[in-house]
Amino acid sequence: MALTRVAILGSTGSIGRATLSVIARHTDRFRVVAVCAHSSVDDVAAQVVEYGVPVAVIADPAALNGVDTLPTAEWRSGHAAVLEVVEDENVDVVVNAIVGSVGLEATLAALHAGKRLALANKESLVAGGPLVIEAARQGGGELIPIDSEHSAILQCLEGHDLGSVVRLVLTASGGPFRELEPGELEGVGPEDALRHPTWDMGAKISIDSATLANKALEVIEAHFLYGMDYDKIEAIVHPQSIVHSFVEFSDGSVLAQLGFPTMELPILYALSHPERVADASLRTFDPVRSSPLTFEEIDQERFGLFALGVGAGVRGGTAPAVFNAANEIAVQAFLSRNIRFVDMPEVVSHALATVPRRNVETVDDVLEADAAARIAARDFVRSPRSLAGG
Repeated sequence: MALTRVAILGSTGSIGRATLSVIARHTDRFRVVAVCAHSSVDDVAAQVVEYGVPVAVIADPAALNGVDTLPTAEWRSGHAAVLEVVEDENVDVVVNAIVGSVGLEATLAALHAGKRLALANKESLVAGGPLVIEAARQGGGELIPIDSEHSAILQCLEGHDLGSVVRLVLTASGGPFRELEPGELEGVGPEDALRHPTWDMGAKISIDSATLANKALEVIEAHFLYGMDYDKIEAIVHPQSIVHSFVEFSDGSVLAQLGFPTMELPILYALSHPERVADASLRTFDPVRSSPLTFEEIDQERFGLFALGVGAGVRGGTAPAVFNAANEIAVQAFLSRNIRFVDMPEVVSHALATVPRRNVETVDDVLEADAAARIAARDFVRSPRSLAGG
């Protein structure tokens, strides 16, 4: 059996590291042929040594200035070098674990090149959904989600006609603030928001989980991944993070995918789909110890960013790109303690109200909306009187 050759974009982040760990346990099936990061030269160098990776790419050439010694590999730098790896004929699967909307161009390049794209970058599909779906159609690329909720939906849909689907139900942990009273949210800090109850993730994703912005992004993703109208996509809170999503069919049957919360399972499935690969290292699900399993409606007043994000998805065009970009600025401002946790929805709402909606026909449409949203959000952050309590 020929080895599946994998390039990992964002190899130094949590998803990238988990992907390397998964592949290291299955060297009879997969081989990492390239790792890419923005500027983490030391971390990439360590990965080259540990996993024997032949190609290493640093997107920011300045990060290599003053670096005297690098382990043996073909080192490349610059944005174009990332796209060259994505399009390389010696790459079968591209894992896009880049954080943020900067991942869009790599997503499009992989699909245009006919690759399997294992997508962990929510933002590229959210911001450029119509372009991503069209790139897959034109290039023949295969889009497989790494996200646990969308992996669950994909598994539940196997062998079923999409026309028989009545509803998709995404689950959310509710984050660390699910049980706080609204007034208590005003005093929470970044260190509190980063303490996720069930998942170990990077800072941006952890904050998005605390606000449930991540669930809004996933609703938009589901719309594009499965061609579902928004009125057929729901989200609920499931604190135990054992049921990863539900699919309801027209005969009343409901299928769900359950498992211990780990990103390594959806990563492995994205690499091997539609096959299943045995992995004794993954923790098995124990229904007795995992009980009880509980579910709640999302409190949309408490989680204002969820409502804003879904609303942006329904509006369509560049509105999701504006939501995504403004949310990134709000997260950065919160992590820097320039705004409070409860101020983030106001920042995003201002950008959505300020930046005109346009249809998404080109990458430039997305990039211009993204840039305008960032300006609007930054200006709002710099105007404390505009914020609640400011």
